[in-house]
Amino acid sequence: MSGDRIPSLLVIDLKALRTAPDDFRAPLARRGVSSATIDRLLEIDEQRRALMTQAQDLRAEQKQFGRRIGQATPEERPALIEESGTFSARIEALETDEAALEVEQNTILLTIPNVPHPEAPDGVDDEDAVEVQQFGDKPDFDFEPADHVALGEALGILDIERAVKVSGSRFAFLLGDAVFLEFALVRYAMDIIAGHGFTPVIPPVLTREEALFGTAFLPGSADQIYKVPEDDLYLVGTAEVPLAGMHMDEIFEADQLPLRYGGFSTCFRREAGTYGKDTSGIFRVHQFDKVEMFSWVTPEESWEEHERLRAIQTEVLSGLGLHGRVVDIAVGDLGDSAARKYDQEVWLPGQGRYRELTSASNCTDYQARRLKARYRTDDGTRTVHTLNGTACAVGRTIIAVLETHQQADGSIVLPDALVQMMGKERLVPVSPQG
Repeated sequence: MSGDRIPSLLVIDLKALRTAPDDFRAPLARRGVSSATIDRLLEIDEQRRALMTQAQDLRAEQKQFGRRIGQATPEERPALIEESGTFSARIEALETDEAALEVEQNTILLTIPNVPHPEAPDGVDDEDAVEVQQFGDKPDFDFEPADHVALGEALGILDIERAVKVSGSRFAFLLGDAVFLEFALVRYAMDIIAGHGFTPVIPPVLTREEALFGTAFLPGSADQIYKVPEDDLYLVGTAEVPLAGMHMDEIFEADQLPLRYGGFSTCFRREAGTYGKDTSGIFRVHQFDKVEMFSWVTPEESWEEHERLRAIQTEVLSGLGLHGRVVDIAVGDLGDSAARKYDQEVWLPGQGRYRELTSASNCTDYQARRLKARYRTDDGTRTVHTLNGTACAVGRTIIAVLETHQQADGSIVLPDALVQMMGKERLVPVSPQG
């Protein structure tokens, strides 16, 4: 994005940074932000405030000078008018310098991630995540478990080859019972989160640039996002984007919070940089459906809400008879907006390893500052906190259900939570396993 289109950002509290810079240096250093970057931000902030003060003083002087012109004699007025012209030029020069500093400031701010929670583990990738909980019983088979591709093809519910013919790699056709399984999972997850106070929402999946900047998917994740240039719109990779964008530039009343949404949407991701990863099956695809939780809360409720999202995710997965673990993500592996993130990883017998199905992030005030979303208090307005968490990543959950509940004959015994909605207890192969 060009410099003149960089939005005015307050992704971190500049007043707090100015007051206590050392509170930011060490935490942000854990995320790769140098002390020199912090120093430059402070320097720009000081210079900008000085220039704005000078411009403000000159405007006051210009106003006062205007009164002198009005009171001057006809002989004095021409010289005073000529002198008054210098005020506009001087103010314009100050504003030009201040605008240039603002562009530099915003360019730097776009590279600054959220301040991490002090208990988030150190590290740079998924190997550094720390396990904090396990749930469910690990499946034990007296046969060699198949993966979801073999199971889905034998059941007649998955066709990847024809999807590649139609759309290219990383697409799939879901057929027959897979469609009903998707709808059952969506309803199952929606019922659970609605019971926890989340309002069901079907949001737009095309959004303007502002919503993506507000949620910090732009500019850093631009290579993952599909754009429709003719309409200047973007296909979302998660319902988090429109659910957050709903309240851009708004001020909540305190009694409106907490406000919780559960959004169902189709999601689109280019999966740039993942060449060769999970190319078989539907684990990593360009188009998928998801139920996403999104919370607006006060700062005091923020961390309790994060644990709430984590508990709901465990409830959803445990209720499907799945085995998994919760891991605390290392600071170097966090998205820019997250101060802390938990992943729920489920054991996939066909792969013989744990894989991420859902995640829950506390973005504290990082997104809300970009979105200019606040709430009213007796002492003025304060920035809200935002959190997001996947209630059900449908495609990956279908994988987990098929692989966890497979039988030696290739059939799938459906978890009790889905039986009534599916209208059957078992999925049966349409062709013999062999």
